[in-house]
Amino acid sequence: MERLRKTYLFATLDDAQLQQVMAMSQKITLSDGDMLFEAGTTADRFFMVLEGQIKLYRLSLDGNEKVIELSRPGHTFAEALMFMDQPSYPVSSTAVGDVELLSFENQAFLALLSNSVDTCFRLMGDMTMRLHHLIKEIDDLSLQTATGRVAGFLCSKLVETDGMIQSIVLDTPKGVLASRLSVKPETFSRILHNFTADGLISVSGAHIEVLSPEGLKEKAESIGFCGASISP
Repeated sequence: MERLRKTYLFATLDDAQLQQVMAMSQKITLSDGDMLFEAGTTADRFFMVLEGQIKLYRLSLDGNEKVIELSRPGHTFAEALMFMDQPSYPVSSTAVGDVELLSFENQAFLALLSNSVDTCFRLMGDMTMRLHHLIKEIDDLSLQTATGRVAGFLCSKLVETDGMIQSIVLDTPKGVLASRLSVKPETFSRILHNFTADGLISVSGAHIEVLSPEGLKEKAESIGFCGASISP
C-alpha cells in the first residue's frame, strides 16, 4: 500500500480508499518483449509500473516503431482513457526487461472517484502536466537538432556533484532510446561518438562518464527531453 501512497495519482487517498484500490488491482508479471496491450484494443484498465519499464509505442505504415513514452516504476499510464466513451488504447505497449505492474479496472476506480473530489482534482492535475509535457516534446522534436535532443537527454540524467565526473547508466536499450528521441539508432551512436571525440563523455557499453557537464549543456538546446519525470 505504501507504493500506492507514494504515487501521485493515489497520494490524496485515505487508508480506506487505498484499501479499495488495492482490492481492485491485479498484479501482472511480464518478461522482456512481452506485450501488455495492442493499439486499438478495448481500454478497460489502467496501469502502474512497480519494477522495470514499459514501452508505449506506435507503428508507422511501413512498420517503423516510434516510442511515445517509457513508463518507469511509480508511473501510471492509460488512466485518462477511463473518461472516454468506448475507449481503446491509442498505442501498443511491451515490457523492456522484466516488468511487474498493477492493473486497475476503470469502472471500479471511477466509482471511487465519485466519492473523492480531491482525487478528481489530482487526476486533472496529472493530465494537465502530461499535456504540457507533450507540448514541450512537440517543440523539442520540431525545433531541436538531433544533437541537441541527445545532449538534452543526457543532461537530464546528470546529478550535480560539484563539477566532478558524473556517471550515467543507460537502463534502456539504445535502440529504444533512439526511437524515443526520434533519431535513428546509427545517428544516436554517431552523436555519442562525436561527444566522445569532443572530450565531453566516455562511453563503455551502457555506462557513460560525463567528462564535461558544462560542455554537454552547451550542446543541449533544451534540457529534460524524455529524461525527466513529469511527476512532481
